[in-house]
Amino acid sequence: MSAKSQHKNILLAIAGFGIVVAIVALIGILALDRDPDVIQGQVEVEEYRVSSKVPGRILELRVKEGDFVKAGDTLAILDAPEVRAKMEQAQSAEEAASAMEMMARNGARKEQVQGAYQLLQQAKAGLEIAEKSYQRVQRLFDEGVMSEQKRDEAYAQYKALEAQMLAAKSQYDMAVNGARQEERQAAAAQVGRARGAIQEVNSYIGETVQVAQMAGEVTDVFPKVGELVGTGSPIMSIAIMDDMWGTFNVREDFLADIKIGSEINVFVPAFNKEMKMKVYYLKDQGSYAVWKATKASGQYDLKTFEVKARPVDALEGLRPGMSLILKH
Repeated sequence: MSAKSQHKNILLAIAGFGIVVAIVALIGILALDRDPDVIQGQVEVEEYRVSSKVPGRILELRVKEGDFVKAGDTLAILDAPEVRAKMEQAQSAEEAASAMEMMARNGARKEQVQGAYQLLQQAKAGLEIAEKSYQRVQRLFDEGVMSEQKRDEAYAQYKALEAQMLAAKSQYDMAVNGARQEERQAAAAQVGRARGAIQEVNSYIGETVQVAQMAGEVTDVFPKVGELVGTGSPIMSIAIMDDMWGTFNVREDFLADIKIGSEINVFVPAFNKEMKMKVYYLKDQGSYAVWKATKASGQYDLKTFEVKARPVDALEGLRPGMSLILKH
């Protein structure tokens, strides 16, 4: 082989080695300049469920899924015949208790008072006659004309009619004065109890008309018109659209710049734009959550933390379930 051919081969070898070195260097540069880690989260919203304290049948649904409601808007009407029956019972009990209270307050009827008065007058008349008879017999006894036996019989008759008059007077006084103070208080307490029962049933009747407690968007309606719902069974869910946040699951080695109160830049793919969010919640997900060993030998583990953040400025059109991208 000539010297010229050897020299050419050497140049080709050097050139090939240079190309290999360049390729390795390019691969190293690309590896060092890798894309940042991407943490994907999603938009969540506060919801509350509408339910009734009383069982009933869905009579009417005033809203449907997707409707926006304001606080106080009627959502659903239930039919609860048992509650109406309880109201009739409570009203009847209140009327009876009121009548008993009035009777205790007003005392006996006029006819009863008049009857007691007549009996008292009769007893007084009998006592007056018995007293005069006893006095005559006593004078005759003093004169020695009447026996002691007759005098004692007249005295006993006089005392018996005196006791009868006192009993008639007691009955008359009771008829005039009416019931005792304790009886009046007991009757008034019965009225209060009956009225309390009416108020309780009224609260149940109010539960047959379900209204929105806060403004929001109806996300789910569970029963259909005509279906029965039990006590506490959810009728619909309402999302409070003014209370949105983003939730991210972040490994602890990415938390250096994420603290409660710090602001993070989040990319929203739905609008192809970024927005600022403020972190307000940071908590580990416990031993059951996803973790990663930093080394194959498992010297220590990296836990995953749940991070929640609210938008600093409202983003129009932001909806629950939309993806959020946090780059690290």
